[in-house]
Amino acid sequence: MRYRLAPIFCRPWLLNGLSQRLIESHYENNYGGALNRLNAITEKLESLDFSITPGYVINGLKREELIALNSTLLHELYFASLGGDGRKPTEMIAAALARDFGSVERWRSEFVAMGNALAGGSGWVLLVYVPRDGHLVNQSATDHAQTLAGGVPILALDMYEHAYHIDFGANAAAYVDAFMRHIDWSAVQGRYEDAIKVAPPRPLEQKEYAELPSVGVEEVKAMLGSGAPVQIIDVRPQHYFTRGQDMMAGAVWHDPERVDEWIGELSKTEPVVVFCAYGFHIGCITAAALRKAGFDASYMAGGHSAWKAIKGPLKLHDAPKGLEAA
Repeated sequence: MRYRLAPIFCRPWLLNGLSQRLIESHYENNYGGALNRLNAITEKLESLDFSITPGYVINGLKREELIALNSTLLHELYFASLGGDGRKPTEMIAAALARDFGSVERWRSEFVAMGNALAGGSGWVLLVYVPRDGHLVNQSATDHAQTLAGGVPILALDMYEHAYHIDFGANAAAYVDAFMRHIDWSAVQGRYEDAIKVAPPRPLEQKEYAELPSVGVEEVKAMLGSGAPVQIIDVRPQHYFTRGQDMMAGAVWHDPERVDEWIGELSKTEPVVVFCAYGFHIGCITAAALRKAGFDASYMAGGHSAWKAIKGPLKLHDAPKGLEAA
């Protein structure tokens, strides 16, 4: 594959405070150099016989490929971020920034501070949309190889010295101010509109339990923390439960194979949350049985393992009821 050079997006002669010489040098030498390196690396990789090539050669080339490819992508985004008046985001972008940062001013303050923090060093400041969460975040990347996995960058500020030294010397803060004055917010909105169309990673689906309500571990933690009335039932299988020594604080263990024996101990006036080891079949089957019996029951997604992953409070368990003879 051969990568093609993208024409410069902004009009260099219209960027007051960022000289045409600076922009041309940046585009021709740094962006162009990265693209030429990328094509050379790609050509070299395509010529290799991977069955006999030493691992250190492959590792080195793939690392350099990542750096060069990210450099070209980020430089293209950088030039595409310039060309506007920068003073006021579009209505859509302003609403998104206010939603995710509290206000446009709060976003701007953080973005500028991150750029200034990289002064004298190198790296990028990126405004990134994360499809998984449906939110925007500011990301600092100290080199070309750092990215926010799954994120879609929509605005890029280059903080390598080549981006400002010709015009500003060591005065990186003045360069950041000049960049902010020239953000093309309409172009940012276009990229944002494309980004929000990117579907988040597909969630775990258990089609056989699609109608069964579930609750996340964070929600359960909040319930317990607030003192809300809720019955938490640990239904990990006996053979699994006895292998460990911990269980969720606030939960009661019951043998999932003996539901008929302990169901009468539960109250129908309080919701029931049931969990197993990982939030699959046993927790779902038990929750379904409780709902059939008239309880307001749901299963905890991710189960005991997810509870431990969010550092939910645990307790040591002795032999609970039903295990005394085990």
